[in-house]
Amino acid sequence: MPASKAQQKAVAKYMKENYDEIKVRVAKGQRERIKVHAEAQGQSVNGYIVEAVNEKMERDGA
Repeated sequence: MPASKAQQKAVAKYMKENYDEIKVRVAKGQRERIKVHAEAQGQSVNGYIVEAVNEKMERDGA
């Protein structure tokens, strides 16, 4: 069953209040490679990218 308009609006409001968005551009074909690898790790693409960024920042001492 599709979400109601009220539920969609509530989710959009929650996302706006609690998350920032970053657009990432990758070379053609790279998105699918990332998706396949993330799924193999049991993660979403977003979760995989966030984890990778956090690990890199930790190594850099940020």
